[in-house]
Amino acid sequence: MEDRGGSPELFVFLASTVHDMKNSLSVLGGTLESLLVKQEARQGVGQGVGQDAAHDASYPQMAHMLYQTRRLSDNLMQLLALYKEVGKPTYPFEPVTVPLGELVHQVASQSRVLLEAKEIRLDLDFPPELLWTLDEDLVIGVLCHAINNAVRYTRDRIRLAIAEHDGMLEFRVEDNGMGFPPSMIEAGAAVGQGVNFLTNSSGLGLFFASEVAKMHRRRQRGGAVRLENGGPLDGGCFVLTLP
Repeated sequence: MEDRGGSPELFVFLASTVHDMKNSLSVLGGTLESLLVKQEARQGVGQGVGQDAAHDASYPQMAHMLYQTRRLSDNLMQLLALYKEVGKPTYPFEPVTVPLGELVHQVASQSRVLLEAKEIRLDLDFPPELLWTLDEDLVIGVLCHAINNAVRYTRDRIRLAIAEHDGMLEFRVEDNGMGFPPSMIEAGAAVGQGVNFLTNSSGLGLFFASEVAKMHRRRQRGGAVRLENGGPLDGGCFVLTLP
């Protein structure tokens, strides 16, 4: 992203192409969400949402398509934000003071259809009245991407926990899967080192989250991200801390 030595027209063309792809995927994801909700409503009336719907063979297939669509859309959005150099006038960094209850509500709402379709329970643990100053859109994007990533590893539970420790706000997205392999824990400690062919991961999500975290600064303290295993669900944990 920093090497702009090539043709400026080519960079503009690539950015426009990424933008068009992201928009198309957003339309596709919205359509899939609408179809899943309609199927839940049609087959779940009087049965509990999602129970009978799960017996339809197309339901889990559409849920998996939604997961893959979300993953690709997130990656393209992160590429576009990094290309536009988030924090610059073309992609401003706009921290505002928000109640955590509203932030968590937005994250849960954006993840609800995918999690219900995958029959994954989302546990929430946070102080709803606590206020914090942060860029709401960027942090919501990072947390939704972390939850979408946890869908890949969890057995059936994901936990979003937020707490204040020593003047820092800690967000934890935990799952009850097998935990991250050592290579991914190391990749989390070396964000931005490039593609890891052992884990088939570009590290883009971690790199973007790290950039967002570092933009949040207060009194000589900056944000950070890390991966670890353990927690109440004894699986993988994505941790974002903000000052």
